[in-house]
Amino acid sequence: MHTHYSPDATTTLRQVIQYAKKRGLDGVAITDHDTVTGALRLAKQRKLLVIPGMEIETPKGHILALNIRKPVGKPPDATLTLSKVIENIHEADGTAVIAHPASVLKSGLGNKILSETDLDAIEVVNSAAFPFFLSTYLSKRLAQQLRLPQTAGSDSHHPQEIGKAYTLIDADSNVDDVIEAIKKEKTIPCGKPISWIMRIERGASGVREALRHY
Repeated sequence: MHTHYSPDATTTLRQVIQYAKKRGLDGVAITDHDTVTGALRLAKQRKLLVIPGMEIETPKGHILALNIRKPVGKPPDATLTLSKVIENIHEADGTAVIAHPASVLKSGLGNKILSETDLDAIEVVNSAAFPFFLSTYLSKRLAQQLRLPQTAGSDSHHPQEIGKAYTLIDADSNVDDVIEAIKKEKTIPCGKPISWIMRIERGASGVREALRHY
């Protein structure tokens, strides 16, 4: 999920805790764009299990870097190849997960990553992906083809979207065990799409953000 440390999101750190507990989540992965500041600040509060991460934009699509403590890469960078991003994530002791690979309205990697062998997992359920059911089907098929673990995420940018998708993980409640369980495929991706009202609000937020920088 994203917090207001991402330029296109509004969720405060307090709202992350509030809504995560309301939705029955034991923990969250914070993957803001280009920064881990919000994730690290939230982790210090110790009110919720927090996996600090970052969403990295590459020319081929988006990668989630989980369990990192400093920014990886400097997106967008036309010279930053997918292989180099994955290498940078691993050098930072992070876990590389493909984000929404089959979404039409997002930058997905799709079949472009078939030759990549160092990926750790694939996000097969993304609440904001469109069309949701086709994206989920194609992403799961891709994960099966590559024999990679499957995860799910809300990709929430606003509080009410938190928990729309989530990953059931067979692990103890600490970051290291959760990450290890993901790599060992002890995961069950679950979730449903965000509502059309939420999609409209996302679009409106995007327009407001664009106008703010105009």
